[in-house]
This record gives sequence, structure tokens and C-alpha cells, in this order.
Amino acid sequence: MTSMQLAGLGLTIVAGMAAGFGTAPIKLMHNYGYEHWALVSALTGLLILPWSLAAAFCPGLGEALATVPWTVYLKANLWSLTWGVANVLAGLCLIRIGFSLTIGLLTGVGLPVGVLLPMLFKGSGQFAETPSLFSRTGAVLAVLTLLLLAAVALMTRAGFEREQSQPGRSAGNRFRTGLILSILAGFCQVGLSFAFVYSQGPLMAALQTQGASDSGAIAAVWAVTLPGGLLVNLGYPLWLMRRRNSFAVLFHVPDFLLSLVIGGLCATLMLSMGNGMRLLGPLGASLGFGIYQTFQILASQGVGVLSGEWRNTSLRARLAMTLAVMLTMAGAAGMAMVK
Repeated sequence: MTSMQLAGLGLTIVAGMAAGFGTAPIKLMHNYGYEHWALVSALTGLLILPWSLAAAFCPGLGEALATVPWTVYLKANLWSLTWGVANVLAGLCLIRIGFSLTIGLLTGVGLPVGVLLPMLFKGSGQFAETPSLFSRTGAVLAVLTLLLLAAVALMTRAGFEREQSQPGRSAGNRFRTGLILSILAGFCQVGLSFAFVYSQGPLMAALQTQGASDSGAIAAVWAVTLPGGLLVNLGYPLWLMRRRNSFAVLFHVPDFLLSLVIGGLCATLMLSMGNGMRLLGPLGASLGFGIYQTFQILASQGVGVLSGEWRNTSLRARLAMTLAVMLTMAGAAGMAMVK
């Protein structure tokens, strides 16, 4: 790998870690419900930070964006809308089935879609040169994706074992509903990557014409592609707060500050993923997404272990999860070596 590709690899790893640890602060909250931290973090990570960075680092921002066809914005925001739905579903699943299993299923379902689809339907800009799925590189990535899917299958099995091994508990309707919602969210969550992959070409070109750097332009790309996802991530929490009459809870300062951390991690993952994909070159759409998702799995398992999700579970469940993590690490190592 070149130095630029190594930097891209590092940034996609940072993105995955930020995603895996992204909602860990809710473990420390005492007053906030889902609707409160979801609202504050969405405003911070999807609106305030992206637009602030875009305004700061993109000269002639308005003039540049005015030259881009409206269809680019529409396509990007439809993708981010699907990701917004996934984000809401994932937040609900964290409560139902825990960090480890939720993120494992999200990434397991989304991984093959996010890695393989850009090799069938090429993205914009440099991603238009992505190798074909039927090339040697495509075949290697397909095999590694299968390996990671095997890891996710083990995680799912371990999750059932964990649920059944808890005193007085079984994998009942609440748990099964969480699984179904996680799988649905897995299909939708690739919208975040696709919003970038299929729109950044014309947007980056327009922004760089006005003197924006690569990193500054990427911040602006996220700013204009996220309103679709923001609509869901703000609308649903506001509806819940109105329904539960819980607006006053927002003023609990410690939980508010923890929610700002979640928003900051969200912005970090997007900026790191976008820059990482760009630095990885034409293969960045597929390879970058695969590495990002893999480290999201690993980070989320760390959160699950540290927060006690696997305490007092059966030995078989713990062994299955350990083997799943080992397979995930093997898949990550393989992807890091793909050229």
C-alpha cells in the first residue's frame, strides 16, 4: 500500500471505532431516554458540525453548490433517508437486544450490500473506476465478505445463547422483535455510505473549483447529503417527546453533555469514512466500507463486554462470541491486504 492508502486505511478504522463506540455514552445516562439523546446528538453530528466545517473550509460554498444538478441532491438525500430510518431502528434495538448483537446484525446484513454493490453499480468520481465484482479483486472481497458473514452468524447464535442463559429469561417476543428490526436496519444503514459514494463526484468537483481542499469539500458533501437522514433522526425523537411530554428532561446537563459526545463521534465517523474512502482510491467505496464495518463490529463487542452484557452467560455463548471476533479480525486483516 502507498502512504495515502495507509492513511485511508487508518481513517476507515477510526470511522469504524467511532461507530462502534458511538452510542456507548448512553450506558452512563440516568435521565435521558432514547428520544433525548437521539435528538441532541442528531442536531450536533448531522447538522451543526458538518455545516460549521463546510462554512469554515469551503470558500464560495453557496456558489459551488448552486452549480450542482438538483438530481444529485435528491439521490443523495434519499440514500441518507434510508440510513436515518436505520439509525432510529438501531437505537430501539440497542435497548431490546444490547450493543453486541445489534451492531453485529447491522454490520452483518449491511456488509455484503455495502461492499459488493459498488462493484456492480459504479459510484461517482473516482469510484467510477472501482474494479468489477467479477474481477480477481472482486472475488477476493466476496470471499472475505463471506468470512465476515460467518462471524456474524456466530454472533447471532451467541446472542440467543446469552438471552436464554439469563436467569428467568428466554428469547421471547421482545428479543425476536429486536432481531427483526436489526436485520431491517442492516439493509437500510448502507444508505450512509451510498449517499457519499454516489454523489461525491460532482459535489467535490464543484467545491474544489472554488478552492476547497479535499477534506473541506468532504465536510460539505456530508452537510448537503444528510438532511434526508436528519429529517428522520429529528422527527421521531420530537414525536416521542411530545407523546410522552418529556421535553423538560432535555435540561439534565450531564446527559446533555454525553449526548454531545455521541454527536461528535457521529461527525467523526462520517468525516473519517469519507476521507478514508477517498484516500483508498477507486476501491475505496467497497474496501473502505468493509473495513469500517469490520471495526464497528469489534468496537461494539468491546462495549458489550465492558458494560457487562456477557456477564453470567453460558460458556458456549462466550466461546461462540470469541470465535466470531477472531473470524472478524481475520476478515479485517484480509481486507487490509487487498490491492
